[in-house]
Amino acid sequence: MKPINKYIIKNGRKLRYGYTTGSCAAAATKAAAFALFKNIALYEVEIDTPKGWPLKLKVEDLKQTDGWAECGIKKDGGDDPDVTSGLVIYSRVEKIPGKDIILTAGEGIGNVTKPGLQIKPGQPAINLVPQAMIKKEISRVLPKNQGVKITLRVPGGEEIARKTFNPKLGIVGGISIIGTTGIVEPMSTQAIKETLAVELSILSAEGHRQVVLVPGNYGKNYALNAGKDESLIIRYGNYLGFALEKCVEYGFHKVELIGDVGKLVKVAAGIFDTTGRVADARGEIAAAYAAYFGAGQEVIAKILNSTTTEESFALVEEAGINIEEFSYFICKRIVDKCLWYTGNRMDLSVQLFSQSRGFLSSYYHTGS
Repeated sequence: MKPINKYIIKNGRKLRYGYTTGSCAAAATKAAAFALFKNIALYEVEIDTPKGWPLKLKVEDLKQTDGWAECGIKKDGGDDPDVTSGLVIYSRVEKIPGKDIILTAGEGIGNVTKPGLQIKPGQPAINLVPQAMIKKEISRVLPKNQGVKITLRVPGGEEIARKTFNPKLGIVGGISIIGTTGIVEPMSTQAIKETLAVELSILSAEGHRQVVLVPGNYGKNYALNAGKDESLIIRYGNYLGFALEKCVEYGFHKVELIGDVGKLVKVAAGIFDTTGRVADARGEIAAAYAAYFGAGQEVIAKILNSTTTEESFALVEEAGINIEEFSYFICKRIVDKCLWYTGNRMDLSVQLFSQSRGFLSSYYHTGS
């Protein structure tokens, strides 16, 4: 494995970039083609990436006969928490009659079983950008009018895939060969959003027009306890705005938002990226709403200095404000903001919970 010597600073930490399974597949294919058609055993192979960064990757386990050659490239996700790091992506390049480039998948690469993904059901989970990368790199080596069959495989891929989103996405039997840029950005927001978009796309392709959005595990547990269908529950993390945009794009008519007040209270103020370092105005929101309900300056000051939403709610209650009415007000604000954000193009409801109090309130409104 040859690490990328490029870094990004996030939250004060220096994090190293990695490269995708798609880059590994393209590099392994190119190196195998060099062995088969030029009789050159490369120690390292260089490829281009859609991001514009060239990669020079170490070649593993080269095998060669007259009719085929195979080698591998070890996946390195950099400082991203990537469970596929360390897997070896193998590519076997085999001569065939004609001039076609045929791409197939073997051991450890999943098959698509649900609509809504880039790849149609029944096909191996090799996304379109990696396919293009593979064909581009091998075309630089192939003799004119020479056909090849390329077979990718990933030993251990089926086991590792159980730790990924693949089972939920309907990809069975192994990992996916993916990557839109060829480069893994550590702790990538884009990767989280892409996964969220895919989950919503699959639900839509299956004919669903209703979805339950939850921030995380607490919200999911609340939703399950409320009797919601688990197959309709999607975790959006901190990216509610993005999730709502995709709900509009994919034609969902009814969205239920269920979660803890500590996360959802931000949405009441029109905050649709709830990442703490981006926007943490929980105390300010609770203080403003307490003032609306008649709380005095001393109570408002305490709420502003509170460290958790649970603490601020206790202060609101101590001030004599009915917590059910207070929670209902927050629910209505959340729904109003979400309807505004989506242009009133869906029915939307919210159920608000807290870890210490349980169910707080709910509100439902139809889009116009």
